[in-house]
Amino acid sequence: MRRAAVSIPANIAEGFRRRGKADKARFMNMAEGSLEECRYYLILVKDLYYGETERLNTLLEEVSRLLTAYTAAILASSTSDS
Repeated sequence: MRRAAVSIPANIAEGFRRRGKADKARFMNMAEGSLEECRYYLILVKDLYYGETERLNTLLEEVSRLLTAYTAAILASSTSDS
């Protein structure tokens, strides 16, 4: 869980300095994959009765919305894809 959680901002940071839209979007997609991995781990935690996950799920949903909006803004930008 920790590795997947750290991977989300790491991929966002790495994609931030990329020049082309496609390259930026690829790193955002990897961040989204790590986010989904975290979502799965929270489901597993709940299913195995290891702890409460409501607060973490709420935070994960917020990160998901922000990441989706950021990716959409990148893809909609007028910058060339070079």
